[in-house]
Amino acid sequence: MEELQPGEAQTEQAPPTESEYRRPPDGERVSLARTFGGRSLLRETLETILLTVIIFLILNTATGRFQVRGSSMEPTLHDGQYLVIGKVIYWIHPPERGDIIVFRPPANPSDDYIKRVVGLPGDQIEIQDGGIWVDGVLIEEPYISSPGAYSGTWSLGDDEYFVLGDNRNNSSDSHSWGVLPRENIIGKAWLCYWPPEEWSSVKHHTFPESADQGD
Repeated sequence: MEELQPGEAQTEQAPPTESEYRRPPDGERVSLARTFGGRSLLRETLETILLTVIIFLILNTATGRFQVRGSSMEPTLHDGQYLVIGKVIYWIHPPERGDIIVFRPPANPSDDYIKRVVGLPGDQIEIQDGGIWVDGVLIEEPYISSPGAYSGTWSLGDDEYFVLGDNRNNSSDSHSWGVLPRENIIGKAWLCYWPPEEWSSVKHHTFPESADQGD
């Protein structure tokens, strides 16, 4: 046993309390939220919700959904198909001849139609004996079900388009209600996503350069 030196007093320390046994050092203390991931989980949930909303807004702005109703676009499109419509492409460049587009018809702007672009701004359109002449040039249309049993002439102004259904004799289109203003066009048909067996990109038609130029 160690002997006390003269003048030294022995100091006894009280035993640590139960709370002191359980309390970690100051440098090691963590909050319950951090321990159980509460704050981190809440933040991740909010970020996920915000990201989902942003993606939805972007997709809703850049694309649209459309259901084909009726047989006016046979044999290219069929009744009941669901399509994705691309809107952004026409922000970059105007519609082209042969494009299949969704638009609001001038006589019924609350509805949506789907047809094919045949005439562009500035074109002179003539339909006779089932054939279509653009600025005096007969264009070939391998996509139609049968030639139209009607005739007429139309002069297109700036930002005006001439649209027809591929099923010429069973379609409400420019031959019956006139030209389509550019501002009524919603977008270009892009993808068929329903029914599953018809999943594919929508087939547009590219005309020879001479037909686009009217040479």
